Amino acid sequence: MPDHVPGIDLDLALVIFDCDGVLVDSERLAVRTEAGILATLGWPLTEAEIIERFVGRSAAHMHGEIERHLGRPIDGKPAPDIFLHAAETMGVAPDRCAVVEDSVSGVAAALGAHMRVFAFAGGVTKGVQLRREGAVVFDDMLDLPDLLIRPG
Repeated sequence: MPDHVPGIDLDLALVIFDCDGVLVDSERLAVRTEAGILATLGWPLTEAEIIERFVGRSAAHMHGEIERHLGRPIDGKPAPDIFLHAAETMGVAPDRCAVVEDSVSGVAAALGAHMRVFAFAGGVTKGVQLRREGAVVFDDMLDLPDLLIRPG
């Protein structure tokens, strides 16, 4: 390899990518969804306002700010809407869908959508936190293909 390749720093040993918004363009959909949810709660914000106030901050921070603004607690129970929307968009019945999630709220939402749920405990959320009736907890992505083809 040449000593210098234009645009590439050869001293780099690792490139780390964020997933949401960098590798997967999920942030736009999340912001759009949050705008709809906030409007139904009584705090209509534009997508630009949501980005300015909440993107890059924790879900706990957002939750606290919403409750502070509304002056009341909001229900922390996750809605299955995003999973149901994906199934509808793809023309697939929810009971024929599988969701791979790594968060407690995501697992709860997927179960609420009546989909098969595979709870990935190989990330930051421990398996014991992800355990729910109807969810299959696993901690190695190499196991997922076998889990997906296993009936029931």
